[in-house]
Amino acid sequence: MSGRRIGFWYRLAAVLVKPPLVVLFKRDWRGMEHIPVDGGFITAINHNSHLDPFSYAHFQYNTGRMPRFLIKAGVFKGGFVGAFLRGTSQIPVYRESTDAANAFRAAVDAVNRGECVAFYPEGTLTRDPGLWPMRGKTGAARVALLTKAPVIPVAQWGANQALPPYAKRPRFFPRKTLTVHAGPPVDLSAYYGKEPTAEVLRAATDDIMAAVAELLSEVRGERAPTERYDYRAGKSRAAGEPPAAEEESK
Repeated sequence: MSGRRIGFWYRLAAVLVKPPLVVLFKRDWRGMEHIPVDGGFITAINHNSHLDPFSYAHFQYNTGRMPRFLIKAGVFKGGFVGAFLRGTSQIPVYRESTDAANAFRAAVDAVNRGECVAFYPEGTLTRDPGLWPMRGKTGAARVALLTKAPVIPVAQWGANQALPPYAKRPRFFPRKTLTVHAGPPVDLSAYYGKEPTAEVLRAATDDIMAAVAELLSEVRGERAPTERYDYRAGKSRAAGEPPAAEEESK
């Protein structure tokens, strides 16, 4: 079963968003052959700029497979943005409430219907000093192990050079290159059939994040740290390892 048809709202977004992306940025897209032609699947994407969802969405739109993002429920309220999110059937996430499990169920249902569900496993913009992927949350792994759907790692770089994390003003010039690189599916077969304990989910999540970090290493031409930054636990990467400069090229 193939993914849902593009539909009015996605086409409208493409009309509004694609022209400025094409004008303001160069593109370096790789790995579209790894995006399944049909059937449900999951993408796991690194997050280093408020602009990079547009970069990834542009890439994914051009594959013909429309992504469904998990987005904070408050953004769905009223206005054009809310109408767009509802019209494209994005998945609301109700954090710290009794409805929190609904996003997980909706993601599983979407994958089982043959759609693409896009996860930012870090859950927020990276806080790693070198802008590497942080320790991931287990949502993508939970959905993957329940559905046995392919998990496609996606690495992005370049949007952060136009709008660094938590910066207030973009720097569009000189013109930056938005790189999006999709890799082959992460092999999670070793976890199939196992009880989804915290240890199993953590191991599967670490495999997913390692695949994303490896792709980003290729894009940046640098070696990724072996230890993931974990801001929730106050941990930094391996001691003594200097952070990469924010404005380094890929």
